[in-house]
Amino acid sequence: MNYKLPFIGKLAFALLSVTILIYWLMVLQDILVPVFISIILSMAIFPICNWLENRRFGRIFAVIITLILFSIVAVGVIWLASTQIANFGEMLPQLQKRVILWSDQLQLWASHTFHVGKKTQIAQLRQYATGMLSTGGSLFTTALSTTGSVLGNLLLIPIYMFFFLYYRDFFKMFFYKVFSNINRKKIDAVLTKIYEVIHSYLTGLITVTLIVGSLNTIGLMVLHIDYAVFFGFLAAALLIIPFVGILIGSILPIIIALITKDSPMYAVGVAGVFVFVQFLEGNFITPQIVGSKVSINGLIAIIALLLGSALWGIAGMALSLPTIAILKVIFDSVPELKPYGYILGEPDHNKIQSEKRQMMKDFVPSLVESIVETTEDVRSMVSGKGKKEKPDKID
Repeated sequence: MNYKLPFIGKLAFALLSVTILIYWLMVLQDILVPVFISIILSMAIFPICNWLENRRFGRIFAVIITLILFSIVAVGVIWLASTQIANFGEMLPQLQKRVILWSDQLQLWASHTFHVGKKTQIAQLRQYATGMLSTGGSLFTTALSTTGSVLGNLLLIPIYMFFFLYYRDFFKMFFYKVFSNINRKKIDAVLTKIYEVIHSYLTGLITVTLIVGSLNTIGLMVLHIDYAVFFGFLAAALLIIPFVGILIGSILPIIIALITKDSPMYAVGVAGVFVFVQFLEGNFITPQIVGSKVSINGLIAIIALLLGSALWGIAGMALSLPTIAILKVIFDSVPELKPYGYILGEPDHNKIQSEKRQMMKDFVPSLVESIVETTEDVRSMVSGKGKKEKPDKID
């Protein structure tokens, strides 16, 4: 006996399943975020590992060598960033003097405008500082424990990457067994498409980061902003957060321009540089480099960005776009889910216009046919009314 679940039952079941899934994603954040990052990074470095294996290196040695090269690059990037931060620390005395000057000017303005004496202002500031320190202790302790937990989990990423690369055939057999009723070639095609999408996204992101970082640096150098290379590539690195990353990265150099330069127009110039580069990145650089392989429309990308932020914070924002790209590949491969894959992708305006033209071609003949039929019906009705029926003869 086949029982078909009504629509309201299917909807309730789907909502309950999504709620449980989101709950466990939030609870297991510290474990799942490094795992997801490891999967994506493993796809990024897989070509190197595969190249070594094709040169008759054993898989375990190929994986180890690949991870060593990856670690060297990661440590080099971290060392360059820390060096720039250390150099930036040399500006702190100058920044401190400028902040003190600004605070004195602010106190004078407040005393003349609101008729509040300096002693009263200092007393209020001390009161606020005491309150901040009382709550800051617990916040600092929580931040330390959270940071320690995050760093501890991040140290597991190379271990996860090793096993993902080493056991990749084992995981493929797992998918074969789970979807045993589906042809293996179709499963391989889906897995290959997921790899191509993620790999093209990552390589494109690195290329875009280098180009945008160079453009930012040139613009800041023209304005004679200190540490232009650091600020330019810091904003470019934040492109991993779609739409808002480069804008977040522009805040710090704008503040530095306000503090270190005599005219506020330098800060306006810095903002103009980042807005212009953001325009080039969003309309020309990223579409040309990343191409159509990661074709997610802007609305879905923004929604995914907000959902990722609410779920996993900054890590969720960074993982939102590749996750949506993977879901789109899966949806496009399942006939029942193709409409959802369609709504995630970029609209093909040429295809939409051709479909509209085809609909009009199909609509016009049917409309003419309907008009002709209606006209014939009207004529028959009129002709029927116009004829007078002769009465029967009475014998």
